Amino acid sequence: MPGNDYQIPEQRRLVQTVVITGMSGSGKSTTLKAFEDMGYYCVDNLPIALLPEFLLLTENSATEETKTALVMDVREKSFLDQYRSIFTRIRNSGFHLEVLFLDCSDEIIIRRFSQTRRRHPLDSRGDIGTGIKIERERLSGLREFSDRIIDTSNFNVHQLRETIFALYSPRQRLDQLVLHVMSFGFKYGVPADANLVFDVRFLPNPYFVPELKQLSGRDRDVQDFVLKHHETQEFTTHLSNMLDFIIPQYKKEGKSYLVIAVGCTGGRHRSVTIAEWLKKYLSKREEEVLITHRDMQRES
Repeated sequence: MPGNDYQIPEQRRLVQTVVITGMSGSGKSTTLKAFEDMGYYCVDNLPIALLPEFLLLTENSATEETKTALVMDVREKSFLDQYRSIFTRIRNSGFHLEVLFLDCSDEIIIRRFSQTRRRHPLDSRGDIGTGIKIERERLSGLREFSDRIIDTSNFNVHQLRETIFALYSPRQRLDQLVLHVMSFGFKYGVPADANLVFDVRFLPNPYFVPELKQLSGRDRDVQDFVLKHHETQEFTTHLSNMLDFIIPQYKKEGKSYLVIAVGCTGGRHRSVTIAEWLKKYLSKREEEVLITHRDMQRES
């Protein structure tokens, strides 16, 4: 680990790396292709023992910002035994390394393997369910270690690609804290990757106003309806004060992502309104902010 007087070489700061990992059948190949289309240098199944040397070679040739994306998973037998020590050593040496974990429900994984007729890497007896169970148990520590988790259960190939583009293509540097504001509907489940979750189901609901029901929280009429109420104004005041305190603490910790999830019943009106308000507020602070509305397009 570098001491207090250790100066990270500027070339090393230029090397920005995303390690894509997670459950087999969760969409890692699709994700890697999306990174490649965004201009990242991509490698599939790089042995983890070679990662430090790979980054040093990349550093030596870097004259401008270099972004790489690497898939690393249980296909390499030594990966789970070594990732924690190697990833930590790489980060301590000054490289930016971000771990993106893709998850998926067992039912969807089974369906995907059935459709492609591929064999699960941990299925030795023709029982894919057992292979998934073993893999999920082995990856539990890595999932906890990861910087970002994306549940791909409800994504098709095109939606996963769009999500990766939305989350990574706007980012100028991967080593700066990104605030990802996400609206969602509790009826569809809480986002697996949320760091902070705010429930706004107590706010007045535009769903019950006939002329607003078919609109969304991105429409001015819905926003005016939600934001005009006293309880909304008091809530946004408390929320902004809380984030003013929390965000600098996450930056001090060196965190790459902070996912702020705002939920209402269906994820169409109130949560979208508050998420849009949050994006405007955080952008005024000159933070790097991304916004997605997970459930806004679902039929109510």
